[in-house]
Amino acid sequence: MVLSLAVGTYAFRLVGPVLHGRVELPDRVRVLLSAGAVVLLVALLATGALTEGGEFAGWARPAGVAVGGVLAWRRAPFVVVVLGAAAATALRAAGVP
Repeated sequence: MVLSLAVGTYAFRLVGPVLHGRVELPDRVRVLLSAGAVVLLVALLATGALTEGGEFAGWARPAGVAVGGVLAWRRAPFVVVVLGAAAATALRAAGVP
């Protein structure tokens, strides 16, 4: 099973360089692929930020994600984004669930 997964992963990685320049995607497909990537990333963010063990993670974690997102959107330096998100998430230590 592991060997078949390894072969499949290698095949996916090999397809990009092999087909580069040979396959031309229409502009509409490129736009849809970009939108799909954004949707998947947002879904992953929401799942990681809001759930823990299949249940609601509490308010501290979504608050930390929201603070980090707003700081990143406002183009704050990376260190400020990380420290702001950590400070907001530290509300959990203060008793916020």
